[in-house]
Amino acid sequence: MALTDTFVKQVKHKGSVIGERYADGGGMYLRVKAAGKYWRLDYRISGKPQTLALGVYPEVSLAKARQRRDKAREQLADGINPSEAKREEKLTKANAAANTFEAVAREWLDKTSNKRADATQAKVTNWLEKDVFPGIGRMPVADLKARDVLDKVARKMEARGIHESAHRIVQICSQVLRFAVATGLVDRDVTADLRGALVSVNTTHYAAITEPKQVGQLMRAVAGYAGHPTTAAALRLSPLVFLRPGELRAAEWAEIDLNAAEWRIPGARMKMGVEHLVPLSRQAVEILKAVQPITGHGRFVFPSIRTGERCMSENTINAALRGMGYGSDVMTAHGFRAMARTILDEVLGERVDLIEHQLAHAVKDANGRAYNRTAHLPARKEMMQRWADYLDGLRGESTGGAVK
Repeated sequence: MALTDTFVKQVKHKGSVIGERYADGGGMYLRVKAAGKYWRLDYRISGKPQTLALGVYPEVSLAKARQRRDKAREQLADGINPSEAKREEKLTKANAAANTFEAVAREWLDKTSNKRADATQAKVTNWLEKDVFPGIGRMPVADLKARDVLDKVARKMEARGIHESAHRIVQICSQVLRFAVATGLVDRDVTADLRGALVSVNTTHYAAITEPKQVGQLMRAVAGYAGHPTTAAALRLSPLVFLRPGELRAAEWAEIDLNAAEWRIPGARMKMGVEHLVPLSRQAVEILKAVQPITGHGRFVFPSIRTGERCMSENTINAALRGMGYGSDVMTAHGFRAMARTILDEVLGERVDLIEHQLAHAVKDANGRAYNRTAHLPARKEMMQRWADYLDGLRGESTGGAVK
């Protein structure tokens, strides 16, 4: 006879050492002991008797116990041992609890620290500790939803009027979640669903010199820079490769094939998360060959002056420009990209799609599909060489054509 709610509530322990057993059907029963009332399920796997704990009354009601029994019997029908499935579920929950957003973020900070200057590492850590961890830090990363990042992080920052920082913080959260995807903790980066949800901010354009005559003056100043050799090399390479400053300063020798005159930057280091191929002009190869005896024994092409374990500081190129007399309102490290984009299009008449490819912007074909990293590579190589030759020409204009 099946049990009733009234019976389960009123039944008392009668003194048996192992407790009294009251069957409900389907192998489930209530075990009543002096310490409490326990739901159990007896079943067999390969002919061997086993028992599954279904919970403790009254936390687990009769109806809930029956639901758990039915689930277990369905597992048995599918050839699954309910006890093993329960252990795996507990382990999964334990792992999820251990892999909170904060735990994953701190691991990401540690694993990627060599790609950031000390000041940047401290700044990103502070942002996370101040604006992210209080809201979502304790949440298992696998349970995180886009709405959590929006409501518990971004909206609170927007309420304080720091809209640009809110965008930056969401980007950092995205990097943490992409790291979680790579390590198998989550299936996707949920912040991708926040596109368009944040308050828009006015884009600040980096100062750049785009008038050819002034570019020639800049190139002569760059050629005459007398600072640290690796800084000089990074400064000279900057206008030749169109890269974002962070992508250039974290360059690794393993990415560069001087014989093929190619530089392949892995997606993990690119803003768009896609591997980027940079054809190297003859001038770019010469710069890299010149710096190779200095830093080629290590990981980074442009290591930190203080320690070879990190790449060059994010402020190094800008500081060099300041030292040459170019203020932040005139020229910046990032401005070399705008310089190339403007002159290649408006002065040299290069194909816009090739320029966009080389800037590592998303370029799609007529069907809306993204080109792969090797699209139009021969034409891009020719464009990069023409650009390097053009800069050499500008640099030599006021010296009767001689190039330093």
